[in-house]
Amino acid sequence: MKKIDVVMPKMGESITEGKILKWLKQPGDKVEKDETLLEISTDKVDTEVPSPVSGILVEILVPENEVVEVDTKIARIETSEEEIDGSGGGDENSRDRSPRAADTSSLPEVSSGADDNGAKEEILAHTAPSRGPQAVKARFYSPVVLRIATTEGISMDELASIEGTGINGRVTKKDVLKYLERRAAGDVAPGESTRRVGASASETPPIALGAGVTFSDGQDVEIIEMDNVRQLIAEHMVRSVHTSPHAAMFSEVDMTLVEKIRERHGEDFQREGFSLTYMPFVADAVVRAIKDFPLINSSVDGTKILVKRRINLGIATALSDGGLIVPVVKDADSLSLAGLARSIVDLSRRARRKQLKPEEIQGGTFTITNFGVFGNLFGFPIINQPEAAILGIGSVVKRAVVVDMDGSDVIAIRPMMYLSLSIDHRVIDGALGGMFLERVAKYLGEGPASLT
Repeated sequence: MKKIDVVMPKMGESITEGKILKWLKQPGDKVEKDETLLEISTDKVDTEVPSPVSGILVEILVPENEVVEVDTKIARIETSEEEIDGSGGGDENSRDRSPRAADTSSLPEVSSGADDNGAKEEILAHTAPSRGPQAVKARFYSPVVLRIATTEGISMDELASIEGTGINGRVTKKDVLKYLERRAAGDVAPGESTRRVGASASETPPIALGAGVTFSDGQDVEIIEMDNVRQLIAEHMVRSVHTSPHAAMFSEVDMTLVEKIRERHGEDFQREGFSLTYMPFVADAVVRAIKDFPLINSSVDGTKILVKRRINLGIATALSDGGLIVPVVKDADSLSLAGLARSIVDLSRRARRKQLKPEEIQGGTFTITNFGVFGNLFGFPIINQPEAAILGIGSVVKRAVVVDMDGSDVIAIRPMMYLSLSIDHRVIDGALGGMFLERVAKYLGEGPASLT
């Protein structure tokens, strides 16, 4: 018998740490190879981690709710020599055999857009003219690092001064804790910890998840600790608002033709096990409009605009526990209406069951969110970083509208839908956003380009 180490798996190139949510096995329990050992949460996805071998779980090294870096030893399994030989090695190779590590170490990052075959996404780079000192490229900080910074009063300037030891120079939890030790000992260079955020217009304000107001029991409040998913959502939303100057515009669509298509072909889709909803029609219209206005399908990198050649649609999906996730339909422009419908239903169902793979929530270039499913008419969606725009769709409601009938204005009852578009005003001006939104409305009102 021999012991092997189970390590925190790497769930994508941009993932540097993970949180242990729940151990499904306890020391002394027998485990089979590929049997679920524990559940973890990362910046990208909550997922189950299978056992790399069959054997006995002899030790849990990291308890639940702890956050550790990728490749940290989290458990030990005692297994036979035969199991190790059949799995490709012993302790020396346990890292390579870590749960899902071999399958996910080359997964694309959100900004890379690499497809399932590993091909790099082609990007058109537009360089904006310089109007002053070169801006410092923004660094990404994990929720754990940001929480420590907020608690300890570390400014964004201080974070920027910390030398990262993580992947691609990323600042890790250990880096921040070492910095705090240096600061407490007086080893921090003068001015390094005293520069005030907001001293100049070019500086990035800190991302804080709360105002710091404290309450105690008995003050007519119920205190609810944010779970990991809610903390991630909070951090992402605040970061988006601080990153992108949001502007919004609205339009409405006559959904009469869409309703007729749904009535005519609804039973065909029901036989496949799902309903033909409005979302694939909207997705089809968005794809066609993006082809007309490709700058909508972009992101900002410093003073460069990255225009994505692939159209990967994110579909915001509400979870039963109150969370939110955005699975991505890759290469949506290659799919017919039926193909879009099948992909959206499949991703949404597996999202609610927490069965998505990391690559299925990465690489999005434009997101659609549905207010209408809750009966809302319209809203102001927050951009899903690093994208440049997001479309919200409202509930379809029958209303009295003026329509042209044989050259005459007539009041008719029509199923109407509001569209809400939020844009990143750094790259998309109001004119472009308005033209894109009206093109989406036009294509949606005309019906899909191809049903099958």
